[in-house]
Amino acid sequence: MTDTATPRYYLVPNYQLSESPTRPVIDPATLEEVGVRVEMNAAEIDRVLTRVNTAQAAWKRLDAKTRAQHLHRLANRIEATDVSRCAVLMSREMGKPYPEAIGEVANCAPIFRYYAEMARDEAGKVAGTTQTGSLQYARYEPYGVSAHIMPFNFPILLMCWTVAASLAAGNGCVIKPAAATTLSTLEFMQVFDELPEGLVACVPGDAETGQALVESERTHAIAFTGSVAAAQNVAAGAARRMKPAVIEAGGSDPMIITAHAPLEVAAAGAVTGAFHMSGQVCTSTERLYVVDSIHDDFIDAFVAETQRLRIGNGLEKSEIGPLANQAAREKVQRLVNDAIAKGAKVACGGRVPPGLDTGWFYEPTILTDCTPAMDILNEELFGPVVAVVRVADFDAAMQAANDSRFGLGASIFTTDLAEAHEASERLEAGMVWINNPMIDNDALPFGGWKASGLGRELGRQGLDAFRRTKMVVLDHQPVRHDWWYPYPDDWFYHEGGRKHV
Repeated sequence: MTDTATPRYYLVPNYQLSESPTRPVIDPATLEEVGVRVEMNAAEIDRVLTRVNTAQAAWKRLDAKTRAQHLHRLANRIEATDVSRCAVLMSREMGKPYPEAIGEVANCAPIFRYYAEMARDEAGKVAGTTQTGSLQYARYEPYGVSAHIMPFNFPILLMCWTVAASLAAGNGCVIKPAAATTLSTLEFMQVFDELPEGLVACVPGDAETGQALVESERTHAIAFTGSVAAAQNVAAGAARRMKPAVIEAGGSDPMIITAHAPLEVAAAGAVTGAFHMSGQVCTSTERLYVVDSIHDDFIDAFVAETQRLRIGNGLEKSEIGPLANQAAREKVQRLVNDAIAKGAKVACGGRVPPGLDTGWFYEPTILTDCTPAMDILNEELFGPVVAVVRVADFDAAMQAANDSRFGLGASIFTTDLAEAHEASERLEAGMVWINNPMIDNDALPFGGWKASGLGRELGRQGLDAFRRTKMVVLDHQPVRHDWWYPYPDDWFYHEGGRKHV
């Protein structure tokens, strides 16, 4: 075990690991064991939920200003913490290039500050009264304890997005990290010691652990990011228990390159959109629609930009690290092989990089002449491969981009203002990026349409996802109302017609 690995029993006051059997943590770049992790058993999960529910009972009684002060102190703690160890662990667990790992962890503080202040604005509604002398309004209250089931690709940032909103709303939080990023998550969990004891907890485990949190009577809201199949299971489990769920289920994002696109900028943007973090981003560009008149020139520029990328260990100088595991690379190769068999051409890549036989590496790959008959245009790829489709014009591009069961994000490169506005209206996705893919904003809702998800993270919608409304009717002067029981005799039906309406 190296000095960057987490000990078997990594103890932080609120986040104890169990003494269950351990499982090895394998570096996807070297296939070496870099640490071990454990999975909590049912009894341990039950004890954790007891602690979090107890802590939440006190947390929800705090006024919004006091909760905001706690969250600002948490943000201060994140900013003051040396997060390099967490970033190194992340790179070694799942292969993310170190600059991206350190950037992810270092940029988590702002979301806690955003929701600290957002939650101070109750934003309840005073409605027009239905009767004289009555104040009628809505207020927000927390659900109780939220369970956060996290993916491996952005294990810290995506966790903070929903945990910050949930805490600001007055909930306690239980986090189930992805198995592939357990160690880095546990390392980051230390910052939550700034909060009241027991309010936030981490329960390492596998899919069964996540299922147990969804089914527990002591969790009251769910946040999930993962595959469509897993998301459907989580949504069904939450629905059976009438629990609200915020679900981000991935996608197969399109990017459109119009005849009015600046080719050099569009090519560079497409490289980042398609190959950022080896394509293991839910909002990665997987389908590229290029208008015929500029197709060939764009492909030349796109290939040239792609060939500048360095492939290697995430802790070395490289933009393209390994895929998370063997199954991920096998899926990528299957989809590439299917596309080639059906007529796609390899403009670059399409293979394991020479000299990198160890580890789950795959070259950044551009496939041209792709058609809807190919599986690569109908499945979520989650790897460094993009399928390019030549289209006749802008309208054909819009129609093809929307022809998908997914609807997370969509991008377009154009200098034509009319095309930009029309794309923002016509693209069937929860997020549309014009000339700058994959950007997010704490104050704007993040989430997908169609099979890509339910609910929203970030913004006020992200806060409201973790609180429920209560209608309050307050008569400041108690009086006996004429519609109360018992009814006057002349209100009842009489033969010949009703005497009173």
